[in-house]
Parts: sequence; structure tokens; C-alpha cells
Amino acid sequence: MGNLRTKDLSKIGYHNDQLRSLVIGIAAKNFKHHSKEQLLDLLVSIKNDPGAFLDDELTSKIAEKVIGKTDAPLFKTFELRDQPVCCKTYGGKGIEQSAKKQMELANLLPVSVQGALMPDAHMGFGLPIGGVLATDNAVIPYAVGMDIGCRMALSIIDESDGFLKRFEYQIKQALKNHTHFGMEGGLDVRQEHEVLDSTVFNEMPFLKPLRSKAVRQLGTSGNGNHFVEFGEIELLADNTLGLPAKKYSALLTHSGSRGLGSAIARHYAQIAMNTCKLPRHAQQLAWLDMNSEAGQEYWLTMTLAGDYAKACHERIHANLLKALSLKALHVVENHHNFAWKDQLADGRNVIIHRKGATPAHKGELGIIPGSMTAPAYLVSGKGTTDALYSASHGAGRAMSRQKAKDSMTVSAMKKLLTNAGVTLIGGTVEENPLAYKDIETVIAAQSDLVDIQGKFYPRIVRMNKK
Repeated sequence: MGNLRTKDLSKIGYHNDQLRSLVIGIAAKNFKHHSKEQLLDLLVSIKNDPGAFLDDELTSKIAEKVIGKTDAPLFKTFELRDQPVCCKTYGGKGIEQSAKKQMELANLLPVSVQGALMPDAHMGFGLPIGGVLATDNAVIPYAVGMDIGCRMALSIIDESDGFLKRFEYQIKQALKNHTHFGMEGGLDVRQEHEVLDSTVFNEMPFLKPLRSKAVRQLGTSGNGNHFVEFGEIELLADNTLGLPAKKYSALLTHSGSRGLGSAIARHYAQIAMNTCKLPRHAQQLAWLDMNSEAGQEYWLTMTLAGDYAKACHERIHANLLKALSLKALHVVENHHNFAWKDQLADGRNVIIHRKGATPAHKGELGIIPGSMTAPAYLVSGKGTTDALYSASHGAGRAMSRQKAKDSMTVSAMKKLLTNAGVTLIGGTVEENPLAYKDIETVIAAQSDLVDIQGKFYPRIVRMNKK
């Protein structure tokens, strides 16, 4: 079947949004073996004589809609469930009540199937940070988050931990010359990557003007808690990477899809909130039906944003390793703001949203960072179904950025860094180590979710400076 689009349906007189979404969904599922021309001919016939198609199981829904409901409103109103779906919380004692309430609200959505709350959870927009939600054939833009494809990447380097002390000056220079942070500007040297050739940029009109910004921002990092850091990693005996158990140098990065992902998130969150009407306090959790054109478009553009975020990390790692004549022995990476098609233990197909949560299927590797002075953990998943195959994405904030700013001076933060043996380039007191939960407590709370493979200690950290 050819790719049926809204404009094709408009040309043959299907002008109602709900009707068009219904047609696209039914066509994708039940008319795979029809050519686009055959399908359009059939739809013209249904529109001209809907009564003749009411007895056929495949065409009756379309025919019924044509007969009686073509003047239906452009949006659909939904009520919440009486009781929330099953949701397991890990490390609940350390999670603020407001985050738990947010998760409970998400578990009341009629499309929700199962939820899970990770031990680093704190209040977010829509879904809490650290929230995991499985839905039935629906994707929620704000349950993915504004920074689509925000992720971690770790390069374990073919050097001992002593390399960092011997070449500290060169590492600092490389970080200053080959990384860029903040909303504006980019690297001095134009970055190349195949993601920039994606046809999706041209297929979606609203993306066309964003491509030039994506070109400029490729290989750069954002604000807030995004970082690029060199450190030492101690791999444990019998680690699943198959590397000898010892200390190595390593490069760890954290950032997302930059302006591209943010624009995609805003665009489709607005469409979702305009077409899926929920009680006011739940409106941020509006979803897109996966059978609708908007749902299919969001999935396509979300995937592009994820690929772009991955490309940014690839360029950062390639540039720094090349500048320092280093070689990666092993790379571990994972998204933690994304949605995936997956299957529950009972065989049900679902969409799993992880907003600030690390994928942790059995044997799946991930990185859970602490803070600029606390270690990050290299873990492999246990595939725990109650956790929707997930783990935390970090230590999680213990303070808001404003509170962190108010409760820490620059000199006090410098003392913390010195005591931890960490050099900071850039950074702000908003990201000071005390603004985060204790990573050891957070890791201990998810012993059922992951096995520890190694421990990374930051040594030279680069962040954005306001």
C-alpha cells in the first residue's frame, strides 16, 4: 500500500480530521495489499454510496462515519479512569509527593496500561522525571519530554586512569576547543553526519527552516545538567563487556537533540492538546493516536530527533578522541527521553514512554550518572517487567535550580570540587553536587532492576556557564 496522507483524502472529499485519522488507521492495518490508487477508488465509492458498505466489517466504520458523523468536532473528549493502572514505585521514600501525584494522574489516562516510577523521580512537566508509562496505541509528547532523545554516551578509552593526570592540560584544551555549550552558536568547524541528509526534513514543512540550525548545532551540548567529562572507570570482574577488570580512562557525555527536538516536542504537544481533550489538570498528558497521521508524523520526527541526538554525541566523541589521539575500546549509549514500541510479559503490544529513565531490558547496557563529583554507574538491565524494563537515568534532583542557586556559593562549590579531585570548566551553582540525591541510595533502590558492571569517577568536567 502506498503511503496514504491527509492531503490525498482531502482531494477526494474527506475533509473531517477525525474521519481522515480513522481512514488512515484502518487502511494501515487492513488494506496493506491494496495499491494507493485502488484504496483511493474504494474510498471514493464509500463516500458516494456509504450505505452499500455498511455490511462489510472492514469498510463499515468508515461508512458509518461518512453517513452520520462527518460534522463531528475536530477534537475528542476523554474522561479519566476511576482507578489508576498498576504502577510500581522504586525508592519511594526519597521521592517527593508531587512527583508521585503526577505519576498517579498519568496512570488514570484511559490509554494507560501500566506505569513505573524510578528512584530518581522528581516533578516534571506532564509526566514526572523518572516516570515510565506504557500506553495502548497512543504516544504522549509530554511523556517523552521537551528534549527528545536526551541521552548518555560513554567511550571506554584504551588508556589507564593515569593518562588523565599526565595529559590534564591537553584534555582541558581539547574540551575548550572541541565542545560548545548553550543555546546559540556552534563549533568553529562545520560538522558532517548522515542524519543531516534525512528526507524527513523535507517531508515535514515545519522542519525545513530548522535544518540550518540543526547543521549549526551538530556536535554541541545544551544548558543545565548537560556535560562532557573525562574520568576514570573501574570495570568489575566478569563484566558483560568482556574487558579485563581494571581502571581505564573514559569519556562521558550527556545531552539531547538541541533546538530540533524542542521544536518537534512543542509542535506535536500542541496538536495533541488541541485534538485530545482531557480534564484541565490532566491536559498536559494529551496523546496522539498511533493510527492518526499526526501520531505517525510525531513518531517519524521523534525518531529523527533521537538520531540527531545520537549524532551529536558521535561527533563530540570523535572530535575529542581525535584531538587527543585516543581510541575507544567500547562505547555504551542510551536514550532516556523517548518512546519505544515494546511488548509486555503477557504479550500485549504497548508504547513505553521513558521520561528520564534508562532502558534496562535483560542484558541491555546503560549509564546512570550521579553529579559532577559523584560517580556514574555502568549497568546492565535485568529486564524487570514491573519496572517496564527500566532503571533511573541519574541521581535525580534534590533541589530546584533556584533553591540550588540560593543555597550554594561559588567558593563553597569550588571547595567541594577540590575535595573530590574534580576540575570544572564552566558550570554553575545550580548544578552543584548537593542539588542532587545521593547516587548510592538511588542505585541501592534499584538492585532488582540492574546489575553493576563498572563505576565511573568524573575528573575533568565541562558544562555550560551562564
